[in-house]
Amino acid sequence: MPHYALEVTLTRAVTRAELDRAVGVFQLAASHDRTRLMAVVKARTPQRALHRARHALDSLLPIDILCTHYPDGDGRILINVSFTPAEYTWIRQAAARAGQSPNAYLRCAVTQTLERTDREAAERLDTALAQLLTNTTPEQLLTATARTITTTQRAHTC
Repeated sequence: MPHYALEVTLTRAVTRAELDRAVGVFQLAASHDRTRLMAVVKARTPQRALHRARHALDSLLPIDILCTHYPDGDGRILINVSFTPAEYTWIRQAAARAGQSPNAYLRCAVTQTLERTDREAAERLDTALAQLLTNTTPEQLLTATARTITTTQRAHTC
């Protein structure tokens, strides 16, 4: 049976005691600030791995989102989010108005949000570069970029 790497995003940093209880049930690795966890889950499918992790950890940790750490065959990251009944009712109603299933509606909403975020980040970068190029030559900008990247890389290797 295959194993799947999952990332657990928490609503807050967990206490040492909470983490110890969860590790007693499920093997986990915590980020330095204990707001994100990693797990490797044995399951037949990524969806089943997400479900298994949710079932095992939901009562132990303040889970916000579970997601696969690596893209699936279609290049998608799978997510598992738990909604309150009121939130799920709102999603069902919005999906019905859009003529979609709740899963399709959420997939579309998340995809559109990620695309918009990427587009806005690219626009900010384009604007910043255009401003930099008004006072510098492309060669100066390239040299400064290379210097910054190599300085940053050296700082992270220690």
